[in-house]
Amino acid sequence: MHRDSGARGRLVPRWSARLALVSALAAVVVLLVFAGVKSIVLLGAGLAGLAVSAASLWWALTLRGTVRLLAFALAAVVPPAVLALYAWADLLWVVLVSLALWALGVSVGGAALSRDVEHAGPPEVRTAPPRRPFLLMNPRSGGGKVGTFHLRERAEALGADVLLLDPAHQQDVAALADKAVQDGADLLGVAGGDGTQALVAAVAARHGIPFLVIPAGTRNHFALDLGLDRGDPSTSLDALTDGVELRIDIGYIGERAFVNNASFGTYAAVVQSPAYRDDKVRTILRTLPDLLTHRRGPRLSVRAADTVIDGPQAVLVSNNPYRMDDLAGLGRREVLDSGALGVLGLNVDSARQAAELLSGRRAPGLTTLTAQEVVIDADGPEIEAGVDGEALTLPTPVRCTIRPRALRVRVPRHRPGVPRTRGPVDWRRLWKLASS
Repeated sequence: MHRDSGARGRLVPRWSARLALVSALAAVVVLLVFAGVKSIVLLGAGLAGLAVSAASLWWALTLRGTVRLLAFALAAVVPPAVLALYAWADLLWVVLVSLALWALGVSVGGAALSRDVEHAGPPEVRTAPPRRPFLLMNPRSGGGKVGTFHLRERAEALGADVLLLDPAHQQDVAALADKAVQDGADLLGVAGGDGTQALVAAVAARHGIPFLVIPAGTRNHFALDLGLDRGDPSTSLDALTDGVELRIDIGYIGERAFVNNASFGTYAAVVQSPAYRDDKVRTILRTLPDLLTHRRGPRLSVRAADTVIDGPQAVLVSNNPYRMDDLAGLGRREVLDSGALGVLGLNVDSARQAAELLSGRRAPGLTTLTAQEVVIDADGPEIEAGVDGEALTLPTPVRCTIRPRALRVRVPRHRPGVPRTRGPVDWRRLWKLASS
């Protein structure tokens, strides 16, 4: 029985690999058979349309007035125009069928290869439940999730000491967490956004006690990468009675901790604007031209892992690297215990470079790397930064570091887990798997 199960387990990815190769080959055959020489024209028109759209968006973001409107119009008109060209040549169905077959091949091929790769997270350690857990809860966070899911009542029923933050008054959550530890708390937790999570996580790391994440914020990126149920934050409270501990890294910008990322440059400057919260779109359109063309704001310089990025418009430093090779994985971190910061620098100075971004991480204007230390400097005494969604102004130079496995996170033993993502299909590996 075990032998048969193992054989079936090997056959599934093998036949999936064969189906992927057949689908990819069929996509090419359909294009060549029904379009012939026109297939080259179709491919060229599609790529040219993408490049023109990207360049038009660059013009729309960096120019003003009538030219901006024309650029937006061009970006909107080009994709339908390409489709109209395919339809005029009576080949739209050929393109759609070919794309569908190729998408099927990539999807099935990625799934077949992923069976050979283990996406192991940090090791889980069973520990005794906390005796005196202390939880901070923001009643306004996430549109009122604390009240919607009765988080305070459920936590208190499980023996936790809960402090409900007062939205009308600014409170020092780090000081509150410190006092709780002095009073005997052996676990700290937060029901709120990632910015508050980071401040209290730093206190937990400093005292060497576990930290509990309750995803009651708006986006809850940290909870996503921990594999928690963001749809129902109350399930995170199960960790108080039936939980395991993970040892993960924590990032620091100076002495301030961050659990997700710190951003510099264009985005950080835009969110600093007093008008941003009231009118995001208009504020972005008004400020981007000067920021992207270096007419406003400091000129940045980044040093990381023997690499210098000079004059980037935007920089993102993350607590462990984000996925950059798969659209489905963007904004996710597969591991939180690699011991390295992720660095992404964007330097685009022309419409041509904007179009080149379509080539992904190989684009000349895009720099991705990992490092244990990142220094961001500027030609001014201070720079604006967004740290886990919080807008800050920091003196230069800014030093980002990472402390490996410094944070003990307590999570429910039963949880959804981190969504699995796949990178580009390795067709050589797929061929070997299919022919094995």
